[in-house]
Amino acid sequence: MVMKEELIAVASRGRSEIESRNLAREYLQARILLGMQEAGAMIPLAFQGGTALRFLYGLPRFSEDLDFALERPEHIDFGEHEQQAAFNGVFDLARLEQRIMTSLKREGYEVATKRKSARTVNILMLGFVGLLNELGLSPHGAQLLRIRIDIDTRPPSGATLSTTIIRRHALLHLQHHDRASLLAGKIHAILQRTWTKGRDLFDLFWYLSDRTWPEPNLTLLNNALEQTEWEGPALSASNWRGIVSTRLRTLDWVAAQRDVAPFLEPGPESTLFTMENVLGML
Repeated sequence: MVMKEELIAVASRGRSEIESRNLAREYLQARILLGMQEAGAMIPLAFQGGTALRFLYGLPRFSEDLDFALERPEHIDFGEHEQQAAFNGVFDLARLEQRIMTSLKREGYEVATKRKSARTVNILMLGFVGLLNELGLSPHGAQLLRIRIDIDTRPPSGATLSTTIIRRHALLHLQHHDRASLLAGKIHAILQRTWTKGRDLFDLFWYLSDRTWPEPNLTLLNNALEQTEWEGPALSASNWRGIVSTRLRTLDWVAAQRDVAPFLEPGPESTLFTMENVLGML
């Protein structure tokens, strides 16, 4: 299979086993995005999260998951019926799974799937069978290379949407949250996540290091905080930096650096990513 040959070539560029795994996963993420695009899923869904930052804006770290918000449920169409009604309180994850699997099988991949349709976030787990062994990245033939797709079917209101055409292992036409809305989503995660996730903090470090990045979408941020029962004050242009700074001082930065390290590209970010530097940019 030509696509498999491309994947093998991409993974071989890694300078370590970890980097080769990251490169392989990223290639497969692009193929999954292409399959979703061909199914019409990128019309109702908006790409968000760390993988969106990497694909769209060059975030210098790899990411594991594909995160989406169902922003336009009235435009669901997975290619079989015009205006397919797939959102009546529950997103039709099974139909999306079927279309993705058809695309991946056509490219020669054996994939095990597991899905969870919940009231708010639908999850589709894809496990590529035998691929790590085939790439020489695992001695175990049964070990899976996993990619998780999360779809927020009841996202907070207020996001601004953009569309971008990019080429990253495939020609992709992606609908996504705009830059201010992406930053709002990251701040919400930092304030409300119950554990220290280093990738959240690294992404904030990266955002703040770009002085051209717009301020967070405060409408979206406050709606998200209200949805998750935030007990603090409403965030505004005058207080959000102080509130985030206070939160950052409570987190475990050693654990944060350990969490993000396997995903970083070679570069100065690993040494510059410290609490002191992030607080200084705030």
